[in-house]
Amino acid sequence: MSDIIQLLPDHVANQIAAGEVVQRPASVVKELLENAIDAGATSIKLLLKDAGKTLIQVIDDGKGMSATDARMCFERHATSKIQKAEDLFNLSTKGFRGEALASIAAIAHVELKTKQENEELGSCLKIEGSKVVSQDFISTSKGTSLAVKNLFYNIPARRNFLKSDTVETRHIIDEFQRVALAHPDIAFLLHHNNNEVYHLKNGNLRQRIVAVFGTKMNEKLVPINEQTDILNINGFVAKPEFSKRKRGEQFFFVNDRFIKSSYLNHAVVNAFDGLLEQGSHPSYFLYLTVPANTIDINIHPTKTEIKFDNEKALYSMLRATVKHSLGQYNVAPVLDFNRDANLDTPYHFNKNNTKASTPKITVDPDFNPFKEDVKPKQISSPYKREQNTQSWETLYTSVSNHQTEKQEELFENQPETKTQKTFQIQRKYVMSLIKSGVVLIHQSLAHQRILYEEFLESITVKEANSQQLLFPVKISFSSQEIEMIYTIKTELENAGFSFDEFTKDSVTIKGIPVSVTESKITIILEELLNDINLEVPDTSFSHFDVMAKSFAKTLSIKTGTQLSEQEQESLVNNLFSCKEPTVSPTGKATFKTLTLNEIDNLFNS
Repeated sequence: MSDIIQLLPDHVANQIAAGEVVQRPASVVKELLENAIDAGATSIKLLLKDAGKTLIQVIDDGKGMSATDARMCFERHATSKIQKAEDLFNLSTKGFRGEALASIAAIAHVELKTKQENEELGSCLKIEGSKVVSQDFISTSKGTSLAVKNLFYNIPARRNFLKSDTVETRHIIDEFQRVALAHPDIAFLLHHNNNEVYHLKNGNLRQRIVAVFGTKMNEKLVPINEQTDILNINGFVAKPEFSKRKRGEQFFFVNDRFIKSSYLNHAVVNAFDGLLEQGSHPSYFLYLTVPANTIDINIHPTKTEIKFDNEKALYSMLRATVKHSLGQYNVAPVLDFNRDANLDTPYHFNKNNTKASTPKITVDPDFNPFKEDVKPKQISSPYKREQNTQSWETLYTSVSNHQTEKQEELFENQPETKTQKTFQIQRKYVMSLIKSGVVLIHQSLAHQRILYEEFLESITVKEANSQQLLFPVKISFSSQEIEMIYTIKTELENAGFSFDEFTKDSVTIKGIPVSVTESKITIILEELLNDINLEVPDTSFSHFDVMAKSFAKTLSIKTGTQLSEQEQESLVNNLFSCKEPTVSPTGKATFKTLTLNEIDNLFNS
């Protein structure tokens, strides 16, 4: 039998590797930004066109590369970071595998310009689909400029799987924020379609967080700082009152590398025990510094997961540190909450030069308790005790007779009442009686269906009713969230919102839909932005659909809400008046029917 195993050509192997390294434009952004940081850059520019599908360009002022290195960096597994296997367990740089640029060059048009500080001329290299088109000497500034054009041009199937520009831009901004937050000492600039999105100056950590998430974030932050032999923790957590319904602003950095860790997240949430409302999540920006040889960052292709040597110790230290800071800055409640501040010793009190005066006791020398017979005053009361206690047994007789009369009135003479048709179970389900059996309705999902159809009809068919606020509400958001709200401003106005002013980090609302209360404006917009971040369809009608789903999910009655009998019946009637009563807006079943035969089978089996 002939041999059938053969080596893959380099361009095919590179495309396969690209499938692991480059999932979307945001993956390219992450790799290029990290390379610029490893090059010692103090200023980095990121230029995008069409959410990175047409152009991703990163320009840095780092140390640059020689002509030979410029060519070698596009070879598979070519790296300056490691020489032997043991180096994988003592890494201090971002990139180290050496497959990123080779993978990117296999699926795009790449143009590299680079120059070292002590060289007169730099190098310009152009590659298309792993093939070097040209390499020349050029005059350029110190550092590196790498432009990635027409991503996935030779793999149309991969390009078709990309989401809308809004979604892909959101992923790019996420990666940009993670890198920018990890390196506040580096200046960053982000332009998308010739519009400036971020202009971050170098500074300290607090300044960087405020610059990324808006000036309102400054008042929310509680500093965290703890130094130990095996772990250093610093950063910030947000005060409990600023917690969010979604896990948004949660950042862990280990040795200046962004990571995801549900285990460490649980430690932080545990530190907030008793301070958060149910369903809320804290915001945090936590930076952990550990010895490089105690972690393994090579366990995941995206390098966002890390294996620690002693996770339990890190968990305990992180939880204790966050809890201590919350108490230290008077965020967590203290035990002595009934303490009277008036009893505290003043700071200016000095035992040496100040003596407490002895209180004086004054007496009346003419007072004589035996001088005259003082009778106690009679206290008038509306309740007078009966002096005649001989007939006390009649009290019990009258009470007994009265109780018997009441029982007869309740159980014998009571007129026939209306039979209850609905029952609430565990404040989660509503059971309704039907001829063939019972219907079990999920109260939250059913209400979502009702609200969804109402919102969709009012947004697309009817003219939505808006109620004007007596005092306009100003809400703070990050710059990219403000931009996102502005892009769907027309749809929000059709839903009943009315806007007064847009600034770089806030929006002023002067009118809201009649079905929305003023206290829920922020929650509704935050939920809507989160849903839009997950997926934004391209058609305008689908924008309305996402909005109606988001509003319905936010405003629907939740599990644990007690419903009166009238509210239960109203829920049932409104559900079965819907066009699609069987499923919620997200496709989950709203009710299940249980027939008498099915109930009988439960006992006959």
